[in-house]
Amino acid sequence: MAPDAAQLARGQQIYARCAGCHAIEGHRTGPQHCGLFGRRAGTAPGFDGYSPAMKASGIVWDERTLQRFLKDPPATVPGTSMGYAGVKDDGERAALIAWLRQATQPGSACTLR
Repeated sequence: MAPDAAQLARGQQIYARCAGCHAIEGHRTGPQHCGLFGRRAGTAPGFDGYSPAMKASGIVWDERTLQRFLKDPPATVPGTSMGYAGVKDDGERAALIAWLRQATQPGSACTLR
């Protein structure tokens, strides 16, 4: 089912929590999210700050893996350097992931660098 405008707006608001370390375009403390879906964890081009645990996780980012990781990053990837406890609310996570899917597609609002 396609997300509606309200869910996407909610997801964008929730993403503000991520913006201290991440951006859609350009690396910050954490890697950029442009091109996130379908990318193997620990492989954003030009980002060198991944933990060995993230590089070795074998995760490929999609709705399922993002649901699991964003709920509890340290439990999903023990040893991750991401110091965020996660998005515990199922509805908030779903809205965030729906917005990320739309916002991170190359050619939408982001350009892979």
